[in-house]
Amino acid sequence: MADHDELKKDLQTVSAGIADTDAVDTGRRLFLKSSMVAAGAAGIMGGLSMSMSASAWAAGSDKPEKTEINVGFIPLTDCAPVVIASVLGFDRKYGIKMNVSKEASWAGVRDKLINGELDAAHVLYGLIYGVHLGVGGPKKDMAILMSLNQNGQAITLSNQLKDKGVTDGKSLKRIIDTDKRDYTFAQTFPTGTHAMWLYYWLAANGIDPMRDVKTIVVPPPQMVANMRVGNMDGFCVGEPWGARAISDNIGFTVTTTQGIWQDHPEKVLGCTAEFIKKYPNTARAMLMAVLDAARYIEQVKNRPQVAKLIAGKSYVNAPEEVILGRFMGQYDNGNGKKWKDDHSMRFLQDGASFPYYSDGMWFLTQHRRWGLLKNDVDYLGVAKQINQVDLYKQAATQLKVALPTSPLRASTLFDGKVWDGSDPKAYASSFAIKA
Repeated sequence: MADHDELKKDLQTVSAGIADTDAVDTGRRLFLKSSMVAAGAAGIMGGLSMSMSASAWAAGSDKPEKTEINVGFIPLTDCAPVVIASVLGFDRKYGIKMNVSKEASWAGVRDKLINGELDAAHVLYGLIYGVHLGVGGPKKDMAILMSLNQNGQAITLSNQLKDKGVTDGKSLKRIIDTDKRDYTFAQTFPTGTHAMWLYYWLAANGIDPMRDVKTIVVPPPQMVANMRVGNMDGFCVGEPWGARAISDNIGFTVTTTQGIWQDHPEKVLGCTAEFIKKYPNTARAMLMAVLDAARYIEQVKNRPQVAKLIAGKSYVNAPEEVILGRFMGQYDNGNGKKWKDDHSMRFLQDGASFPYYSDGMWFLTQHRRWGLLKNDVDYLGVAKQINQVDLYKQAATQLKVALPTSPLRASTLFDGKVWDGSDPKAYASSFAIKA
């Protein structure tokens, strides 16, 4: 098997050849020296017959206005659709080139989106909503093209807490109440998904995240190192950093986020509203490229190859085996429990990529709950401004990606509360613990 750099070069060679399918013998290009590369190329070719036959644009009218775009990502397993769209050449099928760049923090992604250094990004759902409303940094009209994934995050507690008998939320509550000291928990961005999962889980277990504990912001790749030196008692972050804490024997998974909300929304393909207005065809082409990548990753047989690729220093920079386990739904909580999770990270199936209005509205209800929003807003109206459902439908229809019957969906979270988007104001105010 080729090493990572050689493998990446081979993948790019495959991509370049596939982008010009009329000019090459595609069968010959499939038989490269690495079986992984061959599998990747075969997956791409399977998708080509569907979208290229319909043409990426009609008579030039839908040709991308901007053919080279900069797309940021944070080193997390769920950056895979963006990385794969670029490295495997799905972008070139639609007349664009996605230059993907690893970013240091979500605040950095936010700033680069706002100032135009990045055209789009793999980004936290709640970050986009926070910026749009001016509660997560400078106010800027924002847009979500698609959801990149559901599920696949976790809350990790330190081994020091485990040694004191903490195994779940109830035992954590008991320790916090009886063993008085300052407890510190980390999330990744004030309006982001990880903050909301952490706050929701703590509050559901009777722990007020604003009064009973201290919360801090730490970039995802720095979580494990900070827990190792004792800077925190727990953190919520995306994979593979929950699995890495267990691999390094410094913590255990007290809950996955799909254990809080099965098939919850997570990262999105986000950009400014200005970008879509100025480059609508480019935005659609990018959406289609990432949808193609999501379809490729959704095939379980392709995930080992994807894990190997994104494990490299240019991407997640974590051991391949640490990424692969939970990527394949194989969980070990580091405290004696192992299981196969059928609701681990999803990218396309069952509407996983659809930008539901109700998903965005949920984050607004939690922003209101925790005082980030000082007043109720037009929840549905804001969601319709941000979530580009019509653009998604255009792309999905061309790719024959199934569409849900409604842009609203209903879910029951682990504490029994039902969220369906019907009365967000009442939902936001219904919690016993809130700011």
